[in-house]
Amino acid sequence: MKRLQLASVRVPLFLLLSLVIVYPQPQTGGSQKETAKMKILVHVTQGPENPTRAALAFLIARTAIEEGHSVTLFLAGDAVQLLRDNVLDNLAGLGTGKLREHYDAIVKGGGKFYLSGMSSKARGLSEADLKGKPAELALPNVLLKLSLEHDRMFTY
Repeated sequence: MKRLQLASVRVPLFLLLSLVIVYPQPQTGGSQKETAKMKILVHVTQGPENPTRAALAFLIARTAIEEGHSVTLFLAGDAVQLLRDNVLDNLAGLGTGKLREHYDAIVKGGGKFYLSGMSSKARGLSEADLKGKPAELALPNVLLKLSLEHDRMFTY
């Protein structure tokens, strides 16, 4: 009878020891692995009519840049109006910040803007409105190409 009791103690002990070997405990005090730099695409269709979502899109782009990622924004529909100077200077989202501050941080961090050429034309936005900005007009095939080249895509 004693022999049977000892055998039943050995099996759980063996299992416990094998778990410790197979699943080592995380080390404390060491540096965590850094997140790899990613290519982020932010596709924005919300314009001045929805300031909170528009500013949120720029805030996410800004945050990604501040975290060390490369960021491209593609503005389509009403969002193309976000790069007008008067909109940049006056739009603020509820809890999502001022558009100008986000835009300036994105530009400073090397972010690039593409604007739908068709949306821009329909809203009277021209190359002159983009002068001095890291932005260019683009066709839908550019959005498709960018979406395939980037690691992650956010849509607002």
